[in-house]
Amino acid sequence: MLTNEKKLYHLLLERKLTLATAESCSGGLLAHRLTNVPGISEVFLLGVVSYSNAAKARVLGVDAGIIEAQGAVCAEVARQMADGVRRVAQSDLGFGITGIAGPTGGSPEKPVGTVFMGISFPEKGVLESRHYRFEGDRTAIKEETVETALAWLCQAIRGA
Repeated sequence: MLTNEKKLYHLLLERKLTLATAESCSGGLLAHRLTNVPGISEVFLLGVVSYSNAAKARVLGVDAGIIEAQGAVCAEVARQMADGVRRVAQSDLGFGITGIAGPTGGSPEKPVGTVFMGISFPEKGVLESRHYRFEGDRTAIKEETVETALAWLCQAIRGA
């Protein structure tokens, strides 16, 4: 049985596309899962863990004003992370993840488990974000985040 990361690898290879990722709350778990796939270097160009707000702004070009106004955990930051890492890597797709894995850091407006993901895929005219709320401890939230990210990337490439 193919894992989601292997499915993504085959889709990227088949379509001759490249990917770069920018992660915050998932701490590089998406890149880790991808780099467990032999041959992934043909299609996976760059993985950035931009944990601090300063790194999101400096490395990925996320608008510091947006972070200040809305916080780092929001739809616009996820989109800008995705677009920024795509531009930095000069890849076909960019994917960004920002959220609150817990056990602390949540608020009534953004509880622990709140995650925003963004995708930048100009070939398909896509620059969007999605909001999720995952349950469980820190590890469970990170793992569910990455499974969801892999599934969304596969859907995006297939054109779903």
